[in-house]
Amino acid sequence: MAERVAPRGAQSVPADLLAAFWAYEDAILANDLEALDAAFAPGPDTIRGDAAGLLVGHDAISAFRGIRGGVPARVIERIEHRALSADAALLVSVSRFVGGGTGLQTQLWETRDGCWVITAAHVTARAQALDRSVWRMVGDPLFQGAWDGPLAGLTVAVKDLFAIKGYRIGAGVPAFLDDSRPETTTAPAVADLLRGGASLRGIARTDEFAYSIAGDNVHYGTPPNGALPGALPGGSSSGPASAVATGQAEIGLATDTAGSIRVPASYQGLWGLRTTHGLVPRQGLLPLAQSFDTVGWLTRDSATLQRVADWCLSYDGSESTESVYGPSGADLPWRLLVVEEAVAAAEPETGAAFERFLSQIAAVGDAPEIESVSIGDLDEYLGAFRTVQGAEAWRNNGDWLREHPGAVGPAVAERFRDAAAVTAEDEAAARGRLSVLRDRLQALVRRGVLIMPTVPGPAPMRTHTGDRVAAVRAATLRMTTPAAIGGLPSLSAPLLTVASALGPAPVGVALISAEGTDIALVRLARRLEESTRRRIDPDQRGTAS
Repeated sequence: MAERVAPRGAQSVPADLLAAFWAYEDAILANDLEALDAAFAPGPDTIRGDAAGLLVGHDAISAFRGIRGGVPARVIERIEHRALSADAALLVSVSRFVGGGTGLQTQLWETRDGCWVITAAHVTARAQALDRSVWRMVGDPLFQGAWDGPLAGLTVAVKDLFAIKGYRIGAGVPAFLDDSRPETTTAPAVADLLRGGASLRGIARTDEFAYSIAGDNVHYGTPPNGALPGALPGGSSSGPASAVATGQAEIGLATDTAGSIRVPASYQGLWGLRTTHGLVPRQGLLPLAQSFDTVGWLTRDSATLQRVADWCLSYDGSESTESVYGPSGADLPWRLLVVEEAVAAAEPETGAAFERFLSQIAAVGDAPEIESVSIGDLDEYLGAFRTVQGAEAWRNNGDWLREHPGAVGPAVAERFRDAAAVTAEDEAAARGRLSVLRDRLQALVRRGVLIMPTVPGPAPMRTHTGDRVAAVRAATLRMTTPAAIGGLPSLSAPLLTVASALGPAPVGVALISAEGTDIALVRLARRLEESTRRRIDPDQRGTAS
């Protein structure tokens, strides 16, 4: 190793502490996980924070290191040392990256068993021109919409599955992006927003081929969770959701096959609408499974979602929507049908929060009727859905994947291997089961609006991997697939807060209504939101929900 040039201020640091600091710096540049683990104090009280959130406990920090990878080449150009006691010191260092930019790290060092170890750290990373985990392309704006209109002043993050004239579709897979050609037309779902006055902020990331609900991507990284730092963002509409949740756009244009709008909405405290299947045109949309693929939107507040839905589902706003406007808010029954199986499938904290929510809305004036209903075994829904989804996903992508082995990450590759094994007989049998389940759901929503938690619980930590994430995926799909099977509009509203390892976390309340009642559903959800606001003491809002 080349001789290290002492940075400014290093002479004030005691020799043994400086040696420990340099050992840590060498380990982080080499991504030496064993040495990095040894540099941090063991136990549950050690903490590390950055812009993505706070990690508490040595185990959580170690898990983060295991999935993050090393840092880019850098040099330390300044160290400030402050002795706090004989056994504790604060070090603040400035790093300059070889590729440009500077960073700052603040560390509390303490002696344990005669050795200096880090007990608390905060990292300020170098500024990025754009967050590549969120955006594939971004501008200010990337494309200007109409100067006037009901959506004027709003910006849109478009999921990287929609055609935009002059740009390629990437679908979250670098090799697919390389093979793609610039689109010659813009998808109607994008054009409708632009004609309404919204501007295109950028093309936002998706999980690979939209075949995931976690929100991670092995090629581009995991977008941040804007509501719960340190947690997964939810997918597959991870980029649009994170862009909206972190204030980089007001609208996320996304797709929902098995929950890809509703899951990130729940995880990040957003409003998310999966529209009636086939209502919003899918021309110019790269398909995953056409029997379930649906277009919808993500927003930070209900008023913006209503503006978008009113425009895009109206005669004035859409030149291509099949059935426009539909019933008004008053035309939906003011009757909520609580899905027993979904409540039972929720985690205990979520179930308790949901029951409190129901009690709150039952206690207001003009409360809705509330009754419990059964939709049947959730595993029956998931099994039939997965079979048909897999068959269609393989028909859409199988040839390309065979020609590009290794193009997708292990988890998505395994899903496609399972999809390839679906036989024509399997698919036909599953479609028969889906028809029965669809009829069952559509009969129920003629009586009222189904209501349940959107997902089992809060977003999992980013450090969760493997079997743990797979278990969350299966549990979540059991709750999100019924609406997809029914072809029904489903809205996730951020009306619950539950405890999590990372702090108070949002969980959505899902509402499902009859076909074509999308705008009415948004208005009903806003009515419920107003009911909770009237009922909850503002000082108790974090726990009462």
